[in-house]
Amino acid sequence: MGIKERKEREREEMRDLILHAASEIIRTEGLTKLSIRKIALKIDYSPAIIYHYFRDKDDLISEHMKTSYQKIIGSLASALVSTSDPHQKMRAMARNYIDMALQMPDEYMSIMLNQSPQILEHTSVLMEGASSKRQAIGLLSKCLKETPSPIKDDLLELTAQAIWTATFGLIIRLIIEKDLISDEQKEKHIEHHLRYVMDGVDSFKQ
Repeated sequence: MGIKERKEREREEMRDLILHAASEIIRTEGLTKLSIRKIALKIDYSPAIIYHYFRDKDDLISEHMKTSYQKIIGSLASALVSTSDPHQKMRAMARNYIDMALQMPDEYMSIMLNQSPQILEHTSVLMEGASSKRQAIGLLSKCLKETPSPIKDDLLELTAQAIWTATFGLIIRLIIEKDLISDEQKEKHIEHHLRYVMDGVDSFKQ
């Protein structure tokens, strides 16, 4: 490996280290508690080093959001190759998304319930044209369009948004009430939600 390649790898490793530390702080303390100084203390480097890789805290948060969003898209996209049936694709996408969110509950809550414009730039999904601006809504809209009896074009995006928000609501309640319900009850809610969402799709068909 040449000097240039080694330096580039070291740069990526440092960026990953910083982002991982930021993610840990967000997960345990919340987004509002994140600071460059806290990250520096966590990785045992000076704040100046972090500014060498990120312009400021906002730049770091933006990069963290991009990384987190790509994880979401990856979990949804993996469902697209699991079956050719559009309904099963949507079911698998929703299941993957729920499972992923429940694996990182604190970080998910901290980010998805944040109302700052900087975060909403990545997490908002209810705007008109969301299917072209948010990959998650776009993937859902694509599946809906592929159903045997297609949903009306003017309802595709709204239906995808309804599915997403219903799933989001379930996730939030499962996280909040995690100590009040058994694993068996949690699974019942998830499975019933998935069946209900798939049955509900049929009511929007032409």
